[in-house]
Amino acid sequence: MDDAALLRYSRQIMLPELGIEGQQRLHASKVLIVGLGGLGSPAAMYLAAAGVGTLELVDDDHVDLSNLQRQVLHTTTSIGLRKTDSAQATLKALNPDTRLILRDARLQGEALRAAVEGADVVLDCSDNFATRFALNQACHDLRTALVSGAAIRWDGQISVFAGNPGGPCYRCLYDEQGEEELRCSENGVVAPLVGVIGAMQALETIKLLCRVGEPLGGRLLMLDALRMHWRELRLRPDPGCPVCGR
Repeated sequence: MDDAALLRYSRQIMLPELGIEGQQRLHASKVLIVGLGGLGSPAAMYLAAAGVGTLELVDDDHVDLSNLQRQVLHTTTSIGLRKTDSAQATLKALNPDTRLILRDARLQGEALRAAVEGADVVLDCSDNFATRFALNQACHDLRTALVSGAAIRWDGQISVFAGNPGGPCYRCLYDEQGEEELRCSENGVVAPLVGVIGAMQALETIKLLCRVGEPLGGRLLMLDALRMHWRELRLRPDPGCPVCGR
């Protein structure tokens, strides 16, 4: 680690839980982020700023004017660009040392499995159950930690599915149909809420990569932002879950 890196990450290195060793772990890590919208924006920015060595960014969408209220990776000049290209410009300006792998198509099948297999941690920042279920299945099969976040209207939630045998997975919370598909375009979302949840996804990822603290495995945090009230639910594996059940 050269002098510039020591200065850039000095405030993290000062933390006794991290130190030089933790910073080196971050530099050697690869994180897969699926979705570069409201959640993926702050998550990607904080992970790049923190010094994660490689970020694999997945999104098949283009930047639209309606995105800019909450998707802080993108700017007015990015309208019409692929979100991966817009994200690359922002993240390279933030930290040119972070290696970026861009995927401007939906990951499916073997491509999805290969991406999950190559990652140390996976962030689910998507907005649909099909993607969430597919990520959950791949992460469970490959024993890869999955950091899951969601936000709609004034409500957010976050959990970590560590991929450990005997622990719960995302499908233990939702059946194949899922709940009613909720999208920001139909229900709205307050801008800072996705920032709160996305930043927490980045924080949980750093803890997992550096092996510090107590990650959210087996716990679901739910935020009612209108009342600024947090609830914590303990998650138990569903014996009938088609992914992790016996």
